[in-house]
Amino acid sequence: MSKKKNFIIRALLFGGTAISLFFVPWILIKAWILPLPNTVQKQVDQAISHGFDGIIVYVDKAGQPPEFYTAGWKDRLNKIPTDSKSLFKIASISKLYTAVAATKLVKEKRLSFDKTLTYYLPELSDRIENADKITLRMMIQHRSGIPNFTDNPAYWENEQKNGEKALDFALDLPASFKPNTGYEYSNTNYLILRKIMDRVLGYNHNLYIKEKILIPLRLKNTYFSISEVNLNDVMSGYYTGYDEDFKPREYGMLATAEDVGIFLRALNDGSVFDKGEKEIYPYEYQHGGLVVGYQSLAEYHKDIDAVVVQFINTTDFNGYEWNLSEITINRIVKILKKENKKLQHYQTR
Repeated sequence: MSKKKNFIIRALLFGGTAISLFFVPWILIKAWILPLPNTVQKQVDQAISHGFDGIIVYVDKAGQPPEFYTAGWKDRLNKIPTDSKSLFKIASISKLYTAVAATKLVKEKRLSFDKTLTYYLPELSDRIENADKITLRMMIQHRSGIPNFTDNPAYWENEQKNGEKALDFALDLPASFKPNTGYEYSNTNYLILRKIMDRVLGYNHNLYIKEKILIPLRLKNTYFSISEVNLNDVMSGYYTGYDEDFKPREYGMLATAEDVGIFLRALNDGSVFDKGEKEIYPYEYQHGGLVVGYQSLAEYHKDIDAVVVQFINTTDFNGYEWNLSEITINRIVKILKKENKKLQHYQTR
């Protein structure tokens, strides 16, 4: 090989390495490799240094009073510090409430997980591929193959207005796969499920959720719409690179971290269910949520019998902020496990 060719190859390799290093998400690597703090509060404070505006963390260790941790801004423009009692847009965490309500309706024999989409909404038989083969169970478990309306670029051209007719952005599209042959997370599944619940109930399913879940669990700080609450009680929401506060936008359910934590505990210990319901519940026992300005994670860790809810009011849709939030909650859980291990050690001495 000539010296000239050798130089060219080395230059290309160096250039490729330099380019790859440029695109490495250093903030994620930094967040992951930093020494683990010895308290949850220090980890929450550290999260703000990664660029989050505000963060709320709720921890419920079985048999102990709940713990609250906050850092950053509830409202960065007006310099209002984060408040653990703030309402937050929980986005897809709301799917857990819907799944529980659907389970109760099945137990009441007003729904069946094994009946098809067309059985309940025959008008969609020609608008959604395989509608006569898709069951409610498949929709709840994201195994229907129905396209996700939020993946349709046209939806985002005017997201708030289009949200009023969201189903239109999933109709007349080819299925992602044949029913029950794959998995694809699709918000359309739960949009349709809620329409079915409305039809069989004869009234808005939110009232049913309130009656069957919120009131029995005494969840007085959970709401279904931004129109139901005082905006001053809501945590501001921000999208990276924009100054706008997305707080006034409608994104469905809102709740405090404590209310979400109480619900998640009840879901995992079974107390949200009446007799015979837990056995037929077909969905998950923890969840995350993401809308513009708001990302949330609600987890239950059986090994330490602890619920952890994390709210962060800074987002992007490129994955960096979401990955940062997952790194943060994973480190919080590690701290809790270390604390639990120390406690067990002292108790056995």
